[in-house]
Amino acid sequence: MPTHLILSRKGFDAGYGGMPSPILPDGRLLPLPIPSAHDSFRLRDVHAPGVDLRGLLRDLGRGRHVPATRVHLDPDLDRKPSLRLPGWRPSLGQTGAAQAHLAGQGVGPGAVFLFFGWFREVARQDGRWRWARGAPHLHVLFGWLEVEEVLPIVSERARCLARHPWTADHPHMANPRHYSDARNTLYIAPERSARMPGHPGGGLFRHYHDALRLSCEQGPRSRWRLPAWFMPKPGRAALSYHADPARWTRHGRHCLLRTVAKGQEFVLDANHRRTRDWIAATIHSGTTPAPPL
Repeated sequence: MPTHLILSRKGFDAGYGGMPSPILPDGRLLPLPIPSAHDSFRLRDVHAPGVDLRGLLRDLGRGRHVPATRVHLDPDLDRKPSLRLPGWRPSLGQTGAAQAHLAGQGVGPGAVFLFFGWFREVARQDGRWRWARGAPHLHVLFGWLEVEEVLPIVSERARCLARHPWTADHPHMANPRHYSDARNTLYIAPERSARMPGHPGGGLFRHYHDALRLSCEQGPRSRWRLPAWFMPKPGRAALSYHADPARWTRHGRHCLLRTVAKGQEFVLDANHRRTRDWIAATIHSGTTPAPPL
């Protein structure tokens, strides 16, 4: 059973990438990893079968991004099959202050990461890609990872590589000169999900569902609509970085949250039935085919 739920901010944002990741006309989510000059993977390595990635980047990015742009391919949830080393599994690297926060919250085996990012619908018009007219800017959940192992890949690099040789080209493992902080860590998923029979221990949510949308209907993307039980209450720690009661408003069976401007990892104790049920329902929504938008 999950010990913690982590809402983890990843992918293009205002500071890194400078534009949303696209929601394609057929409802597919295409999370774009942030540019990173010290990593080896490139935007062309994103697994996007059937997508005109070059044209999409040209039209939406206005020249800022090309298929050869180096990126930080992490979380590594659905790598192209041709780029997977034998034994590959979904994984996440974290280091520095963000990893210190996860460790301080006690995140370890049994935790579940739900990854979210900045998304917006796109449309094809006059042979070019455009942001869909009037489409809102949203925070949307795009993937998950169940934690089976936590690897300290700086202090125990040789042991970690011997146990999981396929991690050799993960960004947090492949460049030890850059990722030299002792807190540098890999979170490894199990081969099979403990929560969703027949599914891997992590992956991408292929299509947009309303159940994956965090942003509320009115206001900026950073204002979220969540189940009411997310609200802080006596005897239960608040979602990390969000203990201030002024950030929360009760709204019937839901609540509204003004999220903090910065921060990557928001942690909540998941040893509650409603939290566990919500995690399972969210993964189910994300892995179930959706009707077109």
